[in-house]
Amino acid sequence: MRLEEMMTRDYATLKPEDSLLEAVRLLRNSQRDGLPVLDSDNTLAGVFTKTNLYDALMENKSLDQPVRGFYNKNVVKIKQDLTYDQVINAVRRIPVGTGVVVDGDDNVVGLFTKVELITALFKEEQLLNARMNAMCQAMHNALVTIDENSRINFINRSAEQLFNIDYKTALGRSLEEVLPELKMELILRDGIIEIGADYKYGNITTMVNKTPLLDNGKAIGALAIFQDITELESIAEEMGTVKRLNQTLRTVLDIGYDALVVVNEEGNVVLVNRTFLDFIGLQEKDVMHCPISGVLENSRLHVIVKTGIPEINDIQFIDGKPYVVSRLPIVRDGQVIGAVGKISFRRVDELRELAGRLETMNSRLTHFQEELKKARIREQLYSFEDIITINPGMRSLIGEARQAAAGLSTVLVSGESGVGKELMAQAIHQASPRRDQPFIKVNCAAIPENLLESEFFGYVKGAFTGASEQGKKGKLDLANGGTLFLDEIGDMPASLQGKLLRVLQEQAYERVGDTSTVRVDIRFIAATNHDLDLKVREGSFRKDLYFRLNVIPIPIPPLRQRPEDILPLAHAFLRKYNDIFGMQVSDLTPEALAILKAYTWPGNVRELENVIERALNFTAGEFIKVEHLPSHMRVEDFPGDIKTGTEPVSNRNKGNNYRSLRIQHEKEAIREALSATGGNKSEAAKMLGISRSWLYKKMKQLAIEL
Repeated sequence: MRLEEMMTRDYATLKPEDSLLEAVRLLRNSQRDGLPVLDSDNTLAGVFTKTNLYDALMENKSLDQPVRGFYNKNVVKIKQDLTYDQVINAVRRIPVGTGVVVDGDDNVVGLFTKVELITALFKEEQLLNARMNAMCQAMHNALVTIDENSRINFINRSAEQLFNIDYKTALGRSLEEVLPELKMELILRDGIIEIGADYKYGNITTMVNKTPLLDNGKAIGALAIFQDITELESIAEEMGTVKRLNQTLRTVLDIGYDALVVVNEEGNVVLVNRTFLDFIGLQEKDVMHCPISGVLENSRLHVIVKTGIPEINDIQFIDGKPYVVSRLPIVRDGQVIGAVGKISFRRVDELRELAGRLETMNSRLTHFQEELKKARIREQLYSFEDIITINPGMRSLIGEARQAAAGLSTVLVSGESGVGKELMAQAIHQASPRRDQPFIKVNCAAIPENLLESEFFGYVKGAFTGASEQGKKGKLDLANGGTLFLDEIGDMPASLQGKLLRVLQEQAYERVGDTSTVRVDIRFIAATNHDLDLKVREGSFRKDLYFRLNVIPIPIPPLRQRPEDILPLAHAFLRKYNDIFGMQVSDLTPEALAILKAYTWPGNVRELENVIERALNFTAGEFIKVEHLPSHMRVEDFPGDIKTGTEPVSNRNKGNNYRSLRIQHEKEAIREALSATGGNKSEAAKMLGISRSWLYKKMKQLAIEL
C-alpha cells in the first residue's frame, strides 16, 4: 500500500487574498483541519489551519481580512509514492496533523492527515487479518492458538476435522479441556520452541510443532501446528507388509523348481528367480533390464507382450534340447504391461519320471482318503447322496423328502424292516436347517416299558427308587434344538402315546418326578414297519397321535419292488467291505448276480448288505460265486450247475448265457442311472455305488455312449 492509496483527493484550496470568512466557510464545508494555500501560479504557498484561524480571531482580526499573513509557510510536503512503512515513519517525524501530498513536480495532488492514517491502518489490519485467516483455514495441517492464559482463541477447519471439535464451542475454553496433555505451559512460560513432538488424541496420532507468540520478548500466546501421521503410520505399516510380501515372494520364487522370468512392456527382463539364473548360468546383474531375446535363446516373451496371447506348454529348444515352457501376458486395466515365462520341466524326458511319481503319490493319497473315510464312517450321519437308487419311484420319493427336510413338520417314514428308514431319517436331518444340531434316536421297541418314560422324558433327583442322585436328562432334553428320531413308533406303549402327543402339540413336557414344565424346540421324525392305520382300527395305536405323526408320509418301497437297485447296491456294498477287509474282489459272477436278481429279499437292503459281507468272508478270488451266497438263496430249479458255477450247454448254444444276462443288467443299470442324472457321470457313479473311473471303464467295456 502507498500514500496515494491513503490520501484524500477531495479537498479545497485558498489563495493568499481570500478572506478569513472564506477560509471559515471552506474549513467548515470540507471538515478539514487545514487547507493548502496556492499562489497565482498554483504553486504551494503554505497551509491555513484551524489554529491559524483561532489566532486571527484572538487578535480581533476582521473576517474580511485576507488570510495572507496568517497561514503557515513552512509546509510539510509528502511525496505520493511513499510506501506504507515510509508513511508511518514520516508521520512519526511530522509534528503537524495535516500534510500536503505532492507529485514529482511538487504539484499538490491531495491531503493526508493522521485520521487517514488511522483509517488506512484499520483497513490494512483487516486485510492482513483476512489474508491470515484464509491462509490458516487453507492449511492442510491443523492449527490451534492460545492466549497467555492458555485459552483457545483460534482453531482452523483442519483442526476441527482432525479432532472433531467445534470452533465456536472451543473458543475461550481452557486448552487442557479441549486438547488434554498437549503441554503448552513451557512454551508460554519460557518462550521456547518445540518441534516434532508426538501427540495422541484418541485414535489419532499427530506430530506437533509448538511456537510462542512474542511481544517485546514476552510470550502473549502460543500456537500449535499438527501433522496427522495416523495415515502415514498405516502407509508405513502397509509398506512394511508389502516389503515382507516381496521378500516372501522372492523366497518362494527362488525355491521353486520352475525357472521363471518376467519382462516389461518393452521386452526387458525385470524379475528372475534363482532357478532361472542357474539354468542359463548367469548372474542377476547380467540379465536385469536386458532384452529377453539376448538372454534366453528362442524366447517369444517379447512377442507375447505385443500380442497378449498366452502360449501354454509349448516346446522351446535351448542349447539344442527341447523344454516345456509356458508364456503368459501380464494385463493391468486391459493393457498388456509385460509377460512371464516359465520353464515347467528342465528336460522333456523328465515327464515320464514325474508322471510315475505323481501316479505313486495319487495312489497313496487315494489310500489315505479311503482310510480316513473308513475311520469316519461310524461317526457321520448319512445324507441323500448316500442313498443308492436308480428306481424312478424311489428317486421321486427322495425329492419329496428333500422338500420336507427344509420345513419343520413331522415326518413319518414307513416301510418293511431293512429298507433304510433310519438312513432316510438321517438324510432328512442332514438336509434340514438343523443339520448342525443333535440327531437323537429312540428305539421304542428296544427299551423296556417300565424304563421308556424315564429314558424319554428324563427324571429329577429322587424321582424313584434307584434313580441317580444327580437326575438324568431324557432324549427330549438331548434333542432340544435338533431332531428326535422315533424308531419303531408302532411298538410304543399306549401309556406313553398320550404324553408324546402332548409333546408334539405343545413342545412341552414334565420330567419324571417333577411338576415344572420344560419347553423344547424339536423336529420329530418317526419310523415304523407296522401298518399304523390297521393298528388304529384295532385300537392298539391312538388315532390322534397317528394323525399328528402322519403329517408328511414317506413310504419306502421294499427292494423286491425295485429290482433295478439290486445291482448298484451290491456293487456299493462290495466296495464298502473291500475297503473294510482290505480285499480286492472286483465283481460277482453272472450266476451269482442272477440269483440276487431272482431273490425276493424279505430282509430288503439290510439283507443284501449282509449277503455281500458274508460272501466276502468266504471269497478267496476275484469274484463272488454262487457257492459264496447263503444256502437258502440257492434254489434247486436255478438253471445251470450251481456247484461249478457254469451255465447249461443249451443256454450257451442259444447265446442267452448268464454272462450276457449280467452284461445286459449292467447296461440297463448304467443307462438308467445316466438318464436319471441327466448324463452327469459323477452323480450316476454315486447312484450305482461305484467310482467314476470304474463307471468310465464299464461304459467303455459295454460300448455305452451318451
